[in-house]
Amino acid sequence: MRSLKVMRSAGRGTWLLMLAMLAMLLSACTILPSAPVSQVYLLPVPAATTAPHGQSVNWSLRVSQPATNQFINSSRIAVQPEGQEIAVYKNSRWTDPTPILVRNRLIQEFRTDGRIPAVSSDDDSLQADVELSGDLSAFQGVYLAGNSEVLIRFDARLVRISDRRIIATRHFEIRQPIKGSQMDEVIDAFGLASNQLATQVLNWTLQQSPQ
Repeated sequence: MRSLKVMRSAGRGTWLLMLAMLAMLLSACTILPSAPVSQVYLLPVPAATTAPHGQSVNWSLRVSQPATNQFINSSRIAVQPEGQEIAVYKNSRWTDPTPILVRNRLIQEFRTDGRIPAVSSDDDSLQADVELSGDLSAFQGVYLAGNSEVLIRFDARLVRISDRRIIATRHFEIRQPIKGSQMDEVIDAFGLASNQLATQVLNWTLQQSPQ
């Protein structure tokens, strides 16, 4: 009888040891990441300057999110690897959906320039004289024949808010080479391309008159 009790005790000890080892294995598994960590990127912007930009205008501006297709209307960073195929850079995304990024970058350019004294967004719902909106048909990296670049296509539209009359329209197309294969270099190219777009839209807008 005593030997039977010893055997049962030994068996119980073995089971406890196995359970303890299983618990240790499970806890070790939870320490390891189950999937790559997603990188979230800000759209790079240039440092603000204090140089004078010229005479101010006497009208206010509202900048609205551009309309775009369902694929670009997200925080995923779009890429066109070949032909007409569209995809996304793996494990990378913007801080905001692309239309908001573009709108906010344009607003920042207008406010930094300062020649339009009152600049608001469509989120503010404030009264303004002119609305800048448009269609964003491309905001992506493009890889063709060994060359890589960021492509932005924006069809801008200026509308006088009082009677909804279109004042002017213009097509903007920006191509900025990607200098390298790292994701940081891709993001830098998006920043440079967005800077070009913002500067061109700013200068074009200031040439228009809502009168």
